[in-house]
Amino acid sequence: MSLRPPLLRITMILGALHAVLGYLLLPALPVGLAGWLLGGVVLLASTMLMPMTIFSRALTNDTRLADRLSWAGSLCMGFFSSLFVLAVLRELLMLYPPARLHAQASAIAVLCLALLATVIGFINARRIARVKDVRVAIAGLPPALHGFTIVQLSDIHVGATIKRAWVEAMVRRANSLNADAIAITGDVVDGTVPQLGPHTAPLADLRARHGVFLVTGNHEYYSGAAPWVAEFRRLGLTVLMNEHQVLEHDGAQLVMAGVTDFNAAHFDPAQSSDPQAAIAGAPPGSPRILLAHQPRSAPAAETAGFDLQLSGHTHGGQFWPWNLFVPLQQPYVAGLHRSGQLQVYVSRGTGYWGPPKRVGAPAEITRIVLVGK
Repeated sequence: MSLRPPLLRITMILGALHAVLGYLLLPALPVGLAGWLLGGVVLLASTMLMPMTIFSRALTNDTRLADRLSWAGSLCMGFFSSLFVLAVLRELLMLYPPARLHAQASAIAVLCLALLATVIGFINARRIARVKDVRVAIAGLPPALHGFTIVQLSDIHVGATIKRAWVEAMVRRANSLNADAIAITGDVVDGTVPQLGPHTAPLADLRARHGVFLVTGNHEYYSGAAPWVAEFRRLGLTVLMNEHQVLEHDGAQLVMAGVTDFNAAHFDPAQSSDPQAAIAGAPPGSPRILLAHQPRSAPAAETAGFDLQLSGHTHGGQFWPWNLFVPLQQPYVAGLHRSGQLQVYVSRGTGYWGPPKRVGAPAEITRIVLVGK
C-alpha cells in the first residue's frame, strides 16, 4: 500500500493544527513582522517533521538520515503537544475579561512553559529508568515463595531514538537487582529485525535465576511479530504465547504464563489473546502470574483464575494531558489495582514512544516482591 495517502492526510491535519496554534499565539507575542515570519517557518517545519516520527524509515533507505528525521519529528511532536494544549487553555482564560490585560505576558508564559516541559521531559525520558519497588500480597503464597522477586521491563521501544547503548545500560541496571525472574511485558521494538537486531542484542545478557520471560505487545505486530518472536527466542528469551511455564523454587511451584497482545487477532487470528489457553494444564493451587501487555486483558485473566497480572502499554500517560485520555481505552493507567481476586500491576514503561518526553509519569524498572497474606 502506498504511504502517500496516509502521509498526506496526517500532514494536512497537522498543518491545520499548526495554523490554529499560530493564530492563537503569534499575534499576542511581541515579535513584530519578522517574528511572525520566523514563527510561520518554524510552524511549517514542525508540520513537515512530525510525521517523520512514524514514516521516516519508509521514505528513505539511509538509516542515519531516517533516524535524524525521526529524532527531529519526535522533538517537534513533544514541544507542539505542550504548546498547543497550553495555548488553548490560555485562549479559554482570555474569555475572563481581567485576564485580557495580561495577554502578552500570558503568551510568553505559554511559550516558556512548553519549552520548560519539553526540556525537563527530555531529561526524564532519556535517563535510564529508576527502580520502583512494589510488594504484592498473594493469599496462600507458599512460604518458599515469600520474597520471590520479579523484575518487570515494559514498553522499551527500541527504535530511532532508543539504541544499543541505552539498552545495555538498562540491562545492567536490571541485572543488578538479582531477580528470580525477569518479565518483559511487550512493546520492545519499533522497527524490523534487520533494522534493530543489533540494538536489541543486549537483551541476551539479561540474567535471572529462573530466566527471562516475554510477551508480545501491539508494536511487535506493527513491526512483524513472527520474525521478532524468532529473534527473541534466538537471544535466549522465553516468549510466552498463550502458554505457561511452571517454575520450581525451593520446593514450591509458581506458574508464569503469558498471552499475546490484546489486539493480536487483528493481525493474525491464530494468535488471538487467550488467558484460558495460557493457564490450561497448570498445577492447581500454585500461584498464577500472567504477563499481558494491555491492562484490559484483566477481566479474562480474572475469569481464568490468575492471582496477578503484569501489564504495561499505557506509559502512565507519558506526559500531561495524555494521561487523562488513557482511561478511555484501558481500565488502569498505572500502579497496583484489584479486579475481584485478581491484582493488576501496570508499569509506566521503561522507555518511551514518540516524543522523548516524560512529565509526571516517570519511567520505571519495576521490582515486584511477592509476599503472603
